[in-house]
Amino acid sequence: MVEMFNQEFVINALAISLIMGLLLSYLGVHVVGRGIVFVDLALGQISMLGVAVAMLFEKEPTIISIIFTMVGALCLSLINIKDKRLKQEAIIGIIYAVATAATVLFISKSPHGEADITDVLFGSLFTVTIGKIIRIAVVFGLIGLLHLIFRKEFFGLTETYENKATEKIEVFNLWNFLFYLSIGLAIVLAVREGGVIPVFSYLIIPAVSAIMLAKSNWAVVSIALIISLLGGIFGIMFAVQFDFPAGSSIVAVLGGIFGLVSVIRIIKSAFIKN
Repeated sequence: MVEMFNQEFVINALAISLIMGLLLSYLGVHVVGRGIVFVDLALGQISMLGVAVAMLFEKEPTIISIIFTMVGALCLSLINIKDKRLKQEAIIGIIYAVATAATVLFISKSPHGEADITDVLFGSLFTVTIGKIIRIAVVFGLIGLLHLIFRKEFFGLTETYENKATEKIEVFNLWNFLFYLSIGLAIVLAVREGGVIPVFSYLIIPAVSAIMLAKSNWAVVSIALIISLLGGIFGIMFAVQFDFPAGSSIVAVLGGIFGLVSVIRIIKSAFIKN
């Protein structure tokens, strides 16, 4: 079992999955707290729209997808629903649907764009290079440092959403914009290597599992980080041992952890009632 970690492609896959998992699981605490669990799918789809446009006009896809994602992050940060009959998720869902339709339209006119779109959808952790790992590590490190330094501001804003007091938030809020900017940049880089579904799982499953087990912000973040590490490590081991795709294996392991947490929560609730 240990011998598998002597192979460079396994070490690289493990490194990139752990780096992505740590930041995404932390950001996921804010995403779940705000009730915008589909925001990463929307931003991921906007990123793919940028790739589709780049392929159509034969431009560099990474730069174009980043530009599209940053613009999308800005637009999402400006959403402030006042009507209680509407939910922010509904607006995000519309953006996701339109971005998906536009992506398909551009792909249909691109002679060789489908290969890149497939790569964005499913990722390829076992083919990631050292250069890509370093690039993502640097960017994710800077995003993590930003959230560490201004953690009070970011958590304060998330708590405002949790308390449904969004009327207090101005149309353009710097911390709201920086949150969407950081999550947008993280997603556009992570999706290229890990795929949409693994990125979505890293964002949501550790955060939801942690919230089911703890209450304080510190405890929730700590548990979410631990779960992401376990998902990455055992997911890669599972993939190598049984010759499965890395991304799908990580999602399966994270799903198993969530199932275990759910059982613990049910047993805990039963004892509390008694």
